[in-house]
Amino acid sequence: MKYYFINKFDTNTIDKQDKLTTIIYRNYSTKTLDEKLIIKIKKHCKKRSIKFYLSNNIRLAIKLDLDGVYIPAFNKSFKHLAFSFKKTFKIIGSAHNLKEIRTKENQKVEKIFLSSLFKKNKNFLGINKFKLLSNLTKTEIVVLGGISNKNKKKLYLLKLTEFAGISYFQ
Repeated sequence: MKYYFINKFDTNTIDKQDKLTTIIYRNYSTKTLDEKLIIKIKKHCKKRSIKFYLSNNIRLAIKLDLDGVYIPAFNKSFKHLAFSFKKTFKIIGSAHNLKEIRTKENQKVEKIFLSSLFKKNKNFLGINKFKLLSNLTKTEIVVLGGISNKNKKKLYLLKLTEFAGISYFQ
């Protein structure tokens, strides 16, 4: 499974993805989300048999009957645990360190996006620290950060096949 983060709706980019790609819409540049736009993206993804998740807005994801929601590392809320949703609705989230991994476990996410494996930013882990952190949880781990065709093969060394990103898909 591959997870592709988008900030804007571009049919050409979505059309290039296969059915094993999940689109995660995260637009942090505006305070309010455009429901009509999210519905447009949902319909386009459904037409292409691609799963569609919304970032950081569980209520809206449930209301619009999306496939799931992505909870970013900075979201520490547990309010969603009181919500009821379909069994097929998935909750995933990201973490950068052990404290955030424990928060995501308590938020009952099904998968934790652990970053950053390859991208050398402030959250850079590298392979050894990544392996160490991923072994400290029973929750399924998804690689996030700096995935390219060159380093994609290194994921098999970690015994991981799922990854998330932006630049890999463009």
